Amino acid sequence: MSVTLTKAAWDHPPTVVGYKKLVTRRLIWVLSLGVPPLVALSCSGFSRRAAWAFILMIIAVAPYLPWVIVTYFRRRRVATVLKAYRWQEWPCRHPRRPPGSPATIAIPFREDFTAMFRVIPFPVPVAIMEDDHPDRIWFAGDPRFGGVVSPVGGHYPVRVVPHTPRREECGGEGFDLARRVGLVRASGKGTRT
Repeated sequence: MSVTLTKAAWDHPPTVVGYKKLVTRRLIWVLSLGVPPLVALSCSGFSRRAAWAFILMIIAVAPYLPWVIVTYFRRRRVATVLKAYRWQEWPCRHPRRPPGSPATIAIPFREDFTAMFRVIPFPVPVAIMEDDHPDRIWFAGDPRFGGVVSPVGGHYPVRVVPHTPRREECGGEGFDLARRVGLVRASGKGTRT
Protein backbone atom coordinates (compact mmCIF):
# COMPACT_ATOMS: atom_id res chain seq x y z
CA MET A 1 0.00 0.00 0.00
CA SER A 2 1.41 3.35 -0.98
CA VAL A 3 0.62 6.82 0.24
CA THR A 4 0.64 9.50 -2.46
CA LEU A 5 2.29 12.61 -1.09
CA THR A 6 2.25 15.51 -3.58
CA LYS A 7 1.39 16.34 -7.17
CA ALA A 8 5.06 15.96 -8.17
CA ALA A 9 8.03 15.08 -6.01
CA TRP A 10 9.64 18.37 -7.04
CA ASP A 11 6.82 20.28 -5.31
CA HIS A 12 8.02 18.97 -1.94
CA PRO A 13 10.48 21.63 -0.57
CA PRO A 14 12.89 19.22 1.19
CA THR A 15 13.27 17.37 -2.12
CA VAL A 16 14.48 20.51 -3.90
CA VAL A 17 16.96 21.18 -1.07
CA GLY A 18 18.12 17.55 -1.21
CA TYR A 19 18.61 17.81 -4.98
CA LYS A 20 20.72 20.96 -4.57
CA LYS A 21 22.88 19.05 -2.08
CA LEU A 22 23.20 16.24 -4.64
CA VAL A 23 24.41 18.74 -7.26
CA THR A 24 26.92 20.19 -4.78
CA ARG A 25 28.23 16.71 -3.82
CA ARG A 26 28.74 15.72 -7.44
CA LEU A 27 30.44 19.02 -8.30
CA ILE A 28 32.83 18.49 -5.39
CA TRP A 29 33.59 15.00 -6.73
CA VAL A 30 34.43 16.41 -10.17
CA LEU A 31 36.58 19.22 -8.75
CA SER A 32 38.41 16.99 -6.27
CA LEU A 33 39.38 14.58 -9.04
CA GLY A 34 39.91 17.11 -11.83
CA VAL A 35 41.68 20.09 -10.26
CA PRO A 36 44.77 18.42 -8.68
CA PRO A 37 45.99 16.91 -12.00
CA LEU A 38 45.43 20.27 -13.71
CA VAL A 39 47.49 22.06 -11.06
CA ALA A 40 50.25 19.48 -11.33
CA LEU A 41 50.19 19.77 -15.13
CA SER A 42 50.47 23.55 -15.00
CA CYS A 43 53.46 23.26 -12.64
CA SER A 44 55.15 20.39 -14.50
CA GLY A 45 57.06 22.80 -16.73
CA PHE A 46 58.77 24.31 -13.67
CA SER A 47 59.63 21.24 -11.65
CA ARG A 48 60.48 17.62 -12.26
CA ARG A 49 58.61 16.68 -9.05
CA ALA A 50 55.46 18.33 -10.36
CA ALA A 51 55.77 16.33 -13.58
CA TRP A 52 56.00 13.09 -11.58
CA ALA A 53 53.08 14.20 -9.41
CA PHE A 54 51.05 14.81 -12.57
CA ILE A 55 51.85 11.34 -13.90
CA LEU A 56 50.94 9.68 -10.60
CA MET A 57 47.68 11.65 -10.36
CA ILE A 58 46.70 10.71 -13.90
CA ILE A 59 47.31 7.04 -13.11
CA ALA A 60 45.21 7.30 -9.92
CA VAL A 61 42.43 9.52 -11.31
CA ALA A 62 42.03 8.36 -14.91
CA PRO A 63 39.72 5.41 -14.13
CA TYR A 64 37.36 7.50 -11.96
CA LEU A 65 37.21 10.95 -13.53
CA PRO A 66 35.12 10.04 -16.62
CA TRP A 67 32.55 8.21 -14.46
CA VAL A 68 32.30 11.14 -12.05
CA ILE A 69 31.88 13.61 -14.92
CA VAL A 70 29.10 11.47 -16.43
CA THR A 71 27.30 11.27 -13.08
CA TYR A 72 27.54 15.04 -12.69
CA PHE A 73 25.77 15.61 -15.99
CA ARG A 74 23.28 12.75 -15.45
CA ARG A 75 22.05 14.41 -12.28
CA ARG A 76 19.57 16.19 -14.53
CA ARG A 77 17.77 12.88 -15.01
CA VAL A 78 17.08 12.84 -11.26
CA ALA A 79 15.49 16.30 -11.52
CA THR A 80 13.44 15.28 -14.56
CA VAL A 81 12.09 12.21 -12.76
CA LEU A 82 11.27 14.28 -9.66
CA LYS A 83 9.38 16.82 -11.79
CA ALA A 84 7.38 14.14 -13.64
CA TYR A 85 6.51 11.62 -10.91
CA ARG A 86 5.07 11.98 -7.43
CA TRP A 87 6.54 10.60 -4.24
CA GLN A 88 4.87 7.45 -3.02
CA GLU A 89 5.67 5.82 0.28
CA TRP A 90 6.33 2.07 0.15
CA PRO A 91 7.56 -0.60 2.54
CA CYS A 92 11.07 -1.74 1.68
CA ARG A 93 13.89 -4.08 2.61
CA HIS A 94 17.61 -3.41 2.42
CA PRO A 95 19.06 -6.87 1.73
CA ARG A 96 22.43 -7.66 3.27
CA ARG A 97 25.15 -7.59 0.67
CA PRO A 98 28.72 -8.76 0.54
CA PRO A 99 31.39 -6.05 0.63
CA GLY A 100 31.99 -4.52 -2.78
CA SER A 101 28.61 -5.47 -4.22
CA PRO A 102 26.10 -2.78 -5.20
CA ALA A 103 23.65 -1.39 -2.67
CA THR A 104 20.16 -2.73 -3.33
CA ILE A 105 16.64 -1.94 -2.19
CA ALA A 106 13.67 -4.32 -2.48
CA ILE A 107 10.26 -2.65 -2.81
CA PRO A 108 7.10 -4.82 -2.95
CA PHE A 109 4.87 -2.86 -5.35
CA ARG A 110 2.26 -5.61 -5.57
CA GLU A 111 1.70 -8.92 -3.89
CA ASP A 112 3.16 -10.69 -6.92
CA PHE A 113 5.86 -8.12 -7.84
CA THR A 114 8.80 -7.01 -5.73
CA ALA A 115 11.28 -4.80 -7.56
CA MET A 116 14.95 -5.04 -6.66
CA PHE A 117 16.73 -1.74 -7.36
CA ARG A 118 20.42 -0.88 -7.45
CA VAL A 119 21.50 2.48 -6.06
CA ILE A 120 23.63 4.36 -8.61
CA PRO A 121 26.11 5.84 -9.38
CA PHE A 122 27.90 4.84 -6.18
CA PRO A 123 26.63 2.64 -3.35
CA VAL A 124 24.79 4.82 -0.85
CA PRO A 125 23.42 3.36 2.38
CA VAL A 126 19.96 4.89 1.89
CA ALA A 127 18.70 2.93 4.88
CA ILE A 128 20.84 4.92 7.29
CA MET A 129 20.88 8.32 5.58
CA GLU A 130 19.02 10.46 8.12
CA ASP A 131 16.18 7.96 8.08
CA ASP A 132 13.79 7.50 10.99
CA HIS A 133 11.88 4.81 9.05
CA PRO A 134 14.38 2.30 7.61
CA ASP A 135 11.52 -0.06 6.66
CA ARG A 136 9.77 2.61 4.52
CA ILE A 137 11.00 4.51 1.49
CA TRP A 138 9.75 7.21 -0.85
CA PHE A 139 9.82 6.25 -4.52
CA ALA A 140 9.23 8.43 -7.60
CA GLY A 141 9.36 6.68 -10.96
CA ASP A 142 8.19 3.59 -12.78
CA PRO A 143 8.60 0.27 -10.93
CA ARG A 144 9.58 -1.47 -14.19
CA PHE A 145 12.40 0.91 -15.11
CA GLY A 146 13.56 2.56 -11.88
CA GLY A 147 13.40 6.13 -10.70
CA VAL A 148 14.45 8.02 -7.60
CA VAL A 149 14.24 6.93 -3.96
CA SER A 150 14.68 8.86 -0.77
CA PRO A 151 14.42 8.12 2.91
CA VAL A 152 11.01 9.16 4.20
CA GLY A 153 10.99 12.94 3.99
CA GLY A 154 12.38 13.33 0.47
CA HIS A 155 15.55 15.06 1.65
CA TYR A 156 18.09 12.66 0.05
CA PRO A 157 17.05 11.77 -3.53
CA VAL A 158 19.09 8.96 -5.09
CA ARG A 159 18.70 7.41 -8.56
CA VAL A 160 17.88 3.70 -8.71
CA VAL A 161 17.77 1.25 -11.62
CA PRO A 162 16.54 -2.35 -11.74
CA HIS A 163 19.15 -4.66 -10.23
CA THR A 164 18.84 -7.08 -13.13
CA PRO A 165 18.72 -5.35 -16.53
CA ARG A 166 15.85 -6.52 -18.68
CA ARG A 167 13.75 -5.44 -21.62
CA GLU A 168 10.11 -4.62 -21.09
CA GLU A 169 7.44 -4.52 -23.72
CA CYS A 170 7.25 -1.19 -25.46
CA GLY A 171 4.06 0.71 -24.87
CA GLY A 172 1.51 0.24 -22.17
CA GLU A 173 0.56 2.42 -19.28
CA GLY A 174 3.32 4.78 -18.22
CA PHE A 175 5.78 3.79 -20.97
CA ASP A 176 5.62 7.16 -22.78
CA LEU A 177 6.24 9.11 -19.58
CA ALA A 178 9.13 6.82 -18.60
CA ARG A 179 10.63 7.29 -22.07
CA ARG A 180 10.21 11.07 -21.96
CA VAL A 181 12.03 11.41 -18.63
CA GLY A 182 14.83 9.04 -19.62
CA LEU A 183 14.04 5.94 -17.57
CA VAL A 184 13.68 3.74 -20.66
CA ARG A 185 14.84 3.72 -24.28
CA ALA A 186 12.54 3.26 -27.27
CA SER A 187 13.66 -0.39 -27.45
CA GLY A 188 12.16 -1.10 -24.00
CA LYS A 189 15.53 -1.39 -22.28
CA GLY A 190 15.86 0.65 -19.10
CA THR A 191 18.66 3.21 -18.82
CA ARG A 192 21.47 2.37 -16.41
CA THR A 193 22.77 5.85 -15.53
